[in-house]
Amino acid sequence: MAALGALMFGPAIARAHPHIFIETRLVVRTDGAGAVSGVEVQWTYDELYSMMLLDEMGLDQDYDGVLADGEAAALDGFDMNWQPGYAGDLYLWQGDGALELGAPEPLESAYEGGRVVSRHFRHLAAPVSGEVRIKAYDPTFYTAYDLGGGVDVPEGCEVSVIVADIKAAQDKANALIEELGILNTDVEYPEVGAEFADEVTVSCGG
Repeated sequence: MAALGALMFGPAIARAHPHIFIETRLVVRTDGAGAVSGVEVQWTYDELYSMMLLDEMGLDQDYDGVLADGEAAALDGFDMNWQPGYAGDLYLWQGDGALELGAPEPLESAYEGGRVVSRHFRHLAAPVSGEVRIKAYDPTFYTAYDLGGGVDVPEGCEVSVIVADIKAAQDKANALIEELGILNTDVEYPEVGAEFADEVTVSCGG
């Protein structure tokens, strides 16, 4: 999720830290031939951001943690109005090549246990067999995604996860920030989000 604004660097060096936290669940889908055809994505927003969202939308004004039927419907598709060029913070590759994903298809949204949950589906432009790598991340690291919701794959597929080295990612981010801060005190925050993202490898249909 894109940052709300560029960060400014002053005399003190900024540290890489997100403002929104999203627990992510990925469900890999395949076609009739067993090739990967798309990914279902579930985002569970952190409690603080969920509270801010509801307040901004005028929902749950009695603060009982339960949305009325009309209120629940208002959440549907609330986070699917993407700006042109926004990748949806989901990236897939096969070998060295990035795989093209289609526009999001909203599935459902809900408010559960004090957190807003939304689900959508992303079709691949063309199904692919063999090994596919997946990462969920915001390049600017304004939003932090984890895979706390798990990764599900169809029967016959294999999946593995390489957990990000957070300390190494933080060290790299801080080094970039320091370098940019020295060169220019009015620069955009470096795109370091990928360094903090777990990498999923899925092999289906070949």
